[in-house]
Amino acid sequence: MGIKKTFTSAVLLAGFIFSSSTAQSVLAQDSDLPNQDWSKIEAKAAGQTVYWNAWGGSELINEYIAWVGKRVWEDNKITLKHVKVTDTADVVSRVLAEKTAGKNTEGSVDLVWINGENFASMKKNELLFGPFTENLPSYHLVDIENKATTTTDFTIPVDGLEAPWGMAKFNFIYDSARVKNTPNSATELLTWAQNNPGRFTYPSPPDYLGSTFLKQVLVESVQDPEILREEVTDEAEFKKTTSALWSYLDRMHPALWRDGKQFPASSSAQQQLLDDGEVDIHLSFNPGSASSLIKSGELAPSVRTFVFGKGTIGNTHFVAIPYNSSSKEAAMIVANFLMSPEAQARKQDPQYWGDDTVLSIAKLSPEDKKTFSEIELGAATLSPQDLGPTLLEPHPSWMERIEKEWLTRYGQ
Repeated sequence: MGIKKTFTSAVLLAGFIFSSSTAQSVLAQDSDLPNQDWSKIEAKAAGQTVYWNAWGGSELINEYIAWVGKRVWEDNKITLKHVKVTDTADVVSRVLAEKTAGKNTEGSVDLVWINGENFASMKKNELLFGPFTENLPSYHLVDIENKATTTTDFTIPVDGLEAPWGMAKFNFIYDSARVKNTPNSATELLTWAQNNPGRFTYPSPPDYLGSTFLKQVLVESVQDPEILREEVTDEAEFKKTTSALWSYLDRMHPALWRDGKQFPASSSAQQQLLDDGEVDIHLSFNPGSASSLIKSGELAPSVRTFVFGKGTIGNTHFVAIPYNSSSKEAAMIVANFLMSPEAQARKQDPQYWGDDTVLSIAKLSPEDKKTFSEIELGAATLSPQDLGPTLLEPHPSWMERIEKEWLTRYGQ
């Protein structure tokens, strides 16, 4: 028995040493790639296939990604495969499993749509290629001066390991034919829900909109939001800081759709509830989403958008390249195209998505400025002034703990 254990340990140790040395070799070979001449990167990218793992819960977004695939093929002969995922954490786990198994090349993921706790996890476990963003020509058009979340992801410095490609701000979509006075804070939303039983709900975490709703209530309920900027490590501090959140939900849930005993499984499921007239308010992380859904016929023309007066949570979403991608050059080309004025203008148009740009309009050419100025945002899209202040995301550790606690308290 002892000999078997010793032999097994030796094999595992040898495997670990081989895996570690191979990983170091791969990283050494890639270390100069981000700094290579862009024309050389383009030349190497031609003919490569990029498996882009990205959320697939919106037909509008899926169509946009398909358009991106068409454009990078036309310009660079890159084949883009959209791997539709429901939870990015599953992608992180897969890349981590590949690293643990020593699969340091030919990874299954070449590009991933990511931010928040998933980025923090990949960065911590050294699963990311880069830094690479500084070498992307389009990155120099990004408004890093005025959009702080393009360089800091949920309090975690990006350090060039992910490329920004869209701005997000938490907001509420409602049917103005049924709702005349919209709530102006989390407290007012609780009162509204109690006065209109069954007409509000939120997606079950870890759906990102359900989780963001919890964070919005948390940020509004703590006395000092700065405590949320730091990693949560103390159990007593976690219980104390989140006590008001659980109290809020305990009071709200009996007034929710289906008495708070069942929650929509996803944001798209809640959108359907709004369209079917079962609820009156839907959650969104895209200020242009309502206008897009009206144009596509998925929601009624009477749908509009509101936010809370003292602000709602905002962030940036990114793409990143796993360390073991076999198509790093092509992945960089795709990331660069996503930040191009052409792709960003189409993305901001509600007809195609309605997502706010990461670019600085002041840095654009007169022709590109004109393109952005001619975008019709739609009747349901609030102006930048009406979107109100942007509240910062908590450190990712808070969301991880809150999601687990929510499932313990309210999960079915």
